[in-house]
Amino acid sequence: MSYLVLARKYRPRNFSQMVGQGHVVQALANALSTQRLHHAYLFTGTRGVGKTTVSRILAKSLNCQGPDGQGGITATPCGVCQACTDIDAGRFVDYTELDAASNRGVDEVQALLEQAVYKPVQGRFKVFMIDEVHMLTGHAFNAMLKTLEEPPDYLKFVLATTDPQKVPATVLSRCLQFNLRPMAPQTIFDHLEQVLAAESVAFDKPSLHLLARAARGSMRDALSLSDQAIAFGGGQVSEATVRQMLGSVDRSYVFALIEALARSEGRKVVETVESLRVQGLNAASALEEMASVLHRMAVYQSMGEVAVADSGDPQEADIARMAALLPADETQLLYSMCLHGRGDLGLAPDEYAALTMVLLRLLAFKPGNPSVQVQNAPDVLDVEKKSLKLALESPASLGHALQTQEKTPSPPAHTVVTHAPHGTSYAAAQASLATAQVPPGQLLAVHDPAAYRGAGNEALGHEYLFQSPLPPSQTESVQRSAPAHRVVGVPMRVQQESRLDQTLVGAVTGVIESEHGAFWQQTVQALVQVQAVSALARELALQSQLIGRDEDQWILRVESESLNQAGSRDRLSQALKEAGFAVNLVVEVGRVSDSPARRNARASAERQQAAEHIIHSNPLVQSWMRDFGAKIVPGSIRPL
Repeated sequence: MSYLVLARKYRPRNFSQMVGQGHVVQALANALSTQRLHHAYLFTGTRGVGKTTVSRILAKSLNCQGPDGQGGITATPCGVCQACTDIDAGRFVDYTELDAASNRGVDEVQALLEQAVYKPVQGRFKVFMIDEVHMLTGHAFNAMLKTLEEPPDYLKFVLATTDPQKVPATVLSRCLQFNLRPMAPQTIFDHLEQVLAAESVAFDKPSLHLLARAARGSMRDALSLSDQAIAFGGGQVSEATVRQMLGSVDRSYVFALIEALARSEGRKVVETVESLRVQGLNAASALEEMASVLHRMAVYQSMGEVAVADSGDPQEADIARMAALLPADETQLLYSMCLHGRGDLGLAPDEYAALTMVLLRLLAFKPGNPSVQVQNAPDVLDVEKKSLKLALESPASLGHALQTQEKTPSPPAHTVVTHAPHGTSYAAAQASLATAQVPPGQLLAVHDPAAYRGAGNEALGHEYLFQSPLPPSQTESVQRSAPAHRVVGVPMRVQQESRLDQTLVGAVTGVIESEHGAFWQQTVQALVQVQAVSALARELALQSQLIGRDEDQWILRVESESLNQAGSRDRLSQALKEAGFAVNLVVEVGRVSDSPARRNARASAERQQAAEHIIHSNPLVQSWMRDFGAKIVPGSIRPL
């Protein structure tokens, strides 16, 4: 007798056996119980979640005759009548399955629809099931639209697809759509426990956790992997054999890597990666397992003991220990880099070398890592970081910090200090170094020290601090001529020009307030708010300037001749009359300097300026820009 694979042997035969799709089962069961049946159903979802299975159960529910042959439409098909057994065996004449992946043309669809004119032979309903319906051609979809919209009473359509975005909206609107969700790993784990127990296969729980995660939401994949694991393990399923089969990385390696990263132990990171290479374990799997552990760590850091109680993972104690080693922000950074690092593996000639680089990148960009400094300038950057921290904690303490910095020792011998009048550019400072026969170097910092301020505390000059490429002996001779003051400021960053300067500067500077401007703006805003004017009449009101007004006549000026039309003037005049201004409108063409549209643009520009000022002056944003090179995306700031 041939072996029947687990995915087919344990395919659900009724709704009560369906796993992980309670929302679909409940809706269909209620519809069958009340006999509120739609003529077309669309089941969507990833592979192996039960689309075809639900279609067959629905067909059995519609055609079940009961054990005694007297049954009717039911949500619990008997499974023993001829209709149920024939549908399970795939030989029920009134149930037709069409694979649209290989029968996608208009001829195949027309051949199927030709059967729709004949009444059922055995059952109550004909059921046409079209799998992977999104593969049909445009002409095939068009051919079935009319029948799909108004089929005979005895015909039901069941469509299934893994890509509903490719199904035309004209088809979607004719169907009752159900989305079958990917199953949670715990749901798959529980079902695998039942299946392997029924098969009398020995297993351990960690191996089932591995299979559940590897299935990625598909129960069919989980059962197929279980078949493979049984064969690979010689009739039993164990964690070691499943890891070897899947190429999964033992979490002990993952915990070792995370602990080494938390403690900034680069040597241990490299040695652990080399162990992975020797064991022949998958580099992508290592990053995937790291991301999974970091996810659990982030949950633990947010929920604490509740996360441990609800997870059921035997390694949760180790995850909790790892969560205590890393701050929450570093956990998020490591998680993000692991996700992005998986894309780098395929670009490198050696995936283990790429894995090493990803992990060293995690170590290099770890917040607070002392190695993340400009080489040969530790004193300068330490002073800068202390100044930033004090400034963020208390703006008043910044002055004290600067005074303290003046008392610090001179910069190391590799730095060169040059002085220039206030407003001197970076290029000019480099030129001054060249004049002094000092090759220009890397700019470390720039500041206006107290020694270069006037009586009114105005800036009279700059102090530039460069990293000099000169040998220490030559650098010292240059430094001896520099003043004793060594105040290091924040490194300069050039922010991209604001979107406001590009789009609204014309509107801001183009408003010249006139005598009647405020009155006309209030009047137009009131008309627009109650929708008294629309289309061209509204544009005429917004774009015009009130030049003069008498008791019975108002004079407007517009710049565009296209706005000066009789119909627009009449509609605006009528709206003003209904608002209590019974006047005649005279419209002339000329230069406009104060219109409601210009005033609205100015107000919008002012709000935009205020919003940008709030963001740019925020201490946290400034620290990100200073420490991490962050940039504000132009156009991303919007006033509330």
